Amino acid sequence: MEEIINESNWLEIAKNAAIKAGEKILQIYSEDFSVTYKNDNSPLTIADQQANEIIEGYLSKTNIPILSEEGKLTDYKVRKNWELLWIVDPLDGTKEFVKRNGEFTVNIALVKDGVPILGVIFVPVKGWLYYGSSKGSYREIDDEKVLLPMAKKSTVFKVVGSRSHQSPETKEYFENIQEKKENVEIVSMGSSVKICLVAEGSADVYPRFAPTMEWDTAAGHAIAKYAGKKLIDLQTKQEMVYNRPRLTNNWFIVE
Repeated sequence: MEEIINESNWLEIAKNAAIKAGEKILQIYSEDFSVTYKNDNSPLTIADQQANEIIEGYLSKTNIPILSEEGKLTDYKVRKNWELLWIVDPLDGTKEFVKRNGEFTVNIALVKDGVPILGVIFVPVKGWLYYGSSKGSYREIDDEKVLLPMAKKSTVFKVVGSRSHQSPETKEYFENIQEKKENVEIVSMGSSVKICLVAEGSADVYPRFAPTMEWDTAAGHAIAKYAGKKLIDLQTKQEMVYNRPRLTNNWFIVE
């Protein structure tokens, strides 16, 4: 019973953290901002950093350790002993943020023994809030709360793929799907929204044959899982696990 009570509290804290971080991101999004680049040539803005500060401020109340893209990356020798941890991407889709196309998210996941048990994804520009826990996965838009997945209304087989990280393998997958199925629509989109679209049932599959990190997928994985979907690591052929020595994900598929 205690863990269920804690889960409800943790979920509320994560939701509030994501929304407040999203508000700060939107404020910066409406202004002029500078862009710097990390060692891997990925962009970094003040929105990433300030959103991370807000999120860590909220999550620190839980006394659960945090693994964040923009925070201190704790060595695996220490992390491996963490039964519970938060995995955070304060601004997923920084490339989309810089392009100003609105396709970026705030990702917060709670992971227990390598398994995502709670996930929150907020889409600041749209005001969409997705979250999943043992009580199910939901989407909230303008105070309307909907249980996921929703009933599919279309006969179109929809495949979602990355807008900024297309690979030859992804294009080949798209071509194979188009050969096998008659009515296929391919949608390119940034950030973890792609996982949410599969979780809610408005997309059928999301293949990812390009690099991602644990904080890119953990929150979406929880939402997909509690909506009855799966995020499969294509190397292990099992559900993705987290808090690994190597934080780069293998290729995966969500369906």
